[in-house]
Amino acid sequence: MPEQRWRSAAGQHLPFALVLGVTLLGLVRIVQYHWRQGVVLIGIALLLAALLRVLVTDEQAGLIAIRGRGVDALLYSGLGMAVIVVAMTITGGPFSR
Repeated sequence: MPEQRWRSAAGQHLPFALVLGVTLLGLVRIVQYHWRQGVVLIGIALLLAALLRVLVTDEQAGLIAIRGRGVDALLYSGLGMAVIVVAMTITGGPFSR
């Protein structure tokens, strides 16, 4: 019966809800003046989207499916890694804490 779960509207949007949840957690950390942790969490959300895009079918992917599976996974993972690297390498300036 696992296939039935994915066919429901809620099950179809579960991957997007997971990614959105991690992103919201990152935004909360940013608002709490822990911007580096928040941005890293947003990068992790993008990596999670890439992983989910690879693991689930096109029908199960729901709102995280934009283009083909390979293109989505490549772009999500590339952007996620770029966001994490930039957040970890910023030093000095008004954001240094």
